[in-house]
Formats: sequence, C-alpha cells, structure tokens
Amino acid sequence: MAHPTQLGFQDAASPVMEELLHFHDHALMIVFLISTLVLYIIVAMVSTKLTNKYILDSQEIEIVWTVLPAVILVLIALPSLRILYLMDEINDPHLTIKAMGHQWYWSYEYTDYEDLGFDSYMIPTQDLTPGQFRLLETDHRMVVPMESPIRVLVSAEDVLHSWAVPSLGVKMDAVPGRLNQTAFIASRPGLFYGQCSEICGANHSFMPIVVEAVPLEHFESWSSLMLEDA
Repeated sequence: MAHPTQLGFQDAASPVMEELLHFHDHALMIVFLISTLVLYIIVAMVSTKLTNKYILDSQEIEIVWTVLPAVILVLIALPSLRILYLMDEINDPHLTIKAMGHQWYWSYEYTDYEDLGFDSYMIPTQDLTPGQFRLLETDHRMVVPMESPIRVLVSAEDVLHSWAVPSLGVKMDAVPGRLNQTAFIASRPGLFYGQCSEICGANHSFMPIVVEAVPLEHFESWSSLMLEDA
C-alpha cells in the first residue's frame, strides 16, 4: 500500500500492474530525454551569439524533426495498446465475484457459490485495533485465491461508484443499471487496499476496498466456513 512521502506507484501485486509500471518507466524515460534535448537547445539558442545558416534553412533538419517525433509516438503507442488489450483479456476465470456499490459501502456476491455474499463496511476509527489502517479497513474483506484468474463484475445500486485497487492494476466504474467486468491475478498473498474512485456523495471517502489474497487451500476453508455461517 501507499506510504507517506511516496513518489512512485505502489508495488505491483499482479502481472498487469507490473506491465503498467514497466510502461510508465519506458514513457517517463522518453519524456526525460526529450525534455533534456529541448532544454539544451533553448539554452544554446539564448546563450550563443553565433548564427548557423544551415540550421536557419535546411531541408534535412526539417525532415528529421518531422520523422523523429512520429517514431517516438509509435514507440509509446505500441506498448500502450498491448497493455490495453491485456487489461481487457479475461481467460477462463477460476472465480467470479460481483461487486455492488452502495451509498456508502460495497457488497460482494460469489456467484460460483449458491449462497455466499456479504456487505463490506468501513471500520470506524474508534473500533480499530492496533496495526489497522484508518479509513482503509473493512469489517469483511474480499477473499480471493492467489495465482488464479479472478473476474469481477462491477455495478452500482444508486449512484456512480468506482471499484479500484491500485496495487492490482484494477479500476472499473460501477454504473447503475450496467454490468462492467474486469479481471486480475494476485501474484502473491497479502492485503491489497483500494477505495471508491468516483465522487459518490457525502461519505465517498468512507467506502474502502480490501482484497485478501490467500493460498487456494485457505480460500476453500474460508468459503466453507462462510457457507456454514450462512
């Protein structure tokens, strides 16, 4: 999760997020090189009194500064399109979960099970135990098996919401009357925090998301226990 004074992204916990981090570094390096070149040219033009007639009127340099930006745009666009298609790809999910946004909490329904669903509310500050995070902890976590493709169907009951977990590279709008879908694979066990990312009313800041990735054996034990309690 994020920490104070953090400048970069959260550590990736899914293959898609790793790809997004690599693309970010790739694009940032291109921007850094362009900025350095432009700054050098500006400084050189301002500080020198010499004039080069071949720069003032040159067909070759016109071709270079037309073709070079086009090549750079292609170098950025190709990996970007690849990741866009990867994010839309949903291959044979092992588990499907429906996440419904409400004012102001989330409800989860494990559609592969006959009767497995629950509401997830933020834990008030006064009820937190030592080690829990303010405004991020919930009374029921969305538990998923690690290293398994998970499909999440996202919708809302009242107003626009957005189901977002940055470390998993997931962000999907929850629209009333519409069912959107996204997918992720948790690469490692752990707790991954997110929040509603669409302004949805007075308590928009108080509907966090907690995804708990566990080994498959632990997930099966948890689901059996939840079904017994239901």
